[in-house]
Amino acid sequence: MILEIACVEIAPDRHAEFEAAVERAVAEVLSQSPGFLGITVLRGIESSEAYQLHISWETLEDHTIGFRESERFAAWRAIIGGFFIAPPAVAHWSIP
Repeated sequence: MILEIACVEIAPDRHAEFEAAVERAVAEVLSQSPGFLGITVLRGIESSEAYQLHISWETLEDHTIGFRESERFAAWRAIIGGFFIAPPAVAHWSIP
């Protein structure tokens, strides 16, 4: 299993909108993506604009090829991308 960690910054006055948009994007897009296993959304305490999206995939390729190179990625970004203050930082982690 692979854990994708995406660090994003969202303006504090848009938190509720962003969180609702993530729920919609998961329901409409991510849940339809082969290899998608689940997501956890974390909001920073000390840095109120900071969020982390922890997205579990069966394989790295499920994310990097199957999702990122598909139309689903464009749909995902169309729903949540407008909330980003800066481009997300994304890293992948192996879960034994």
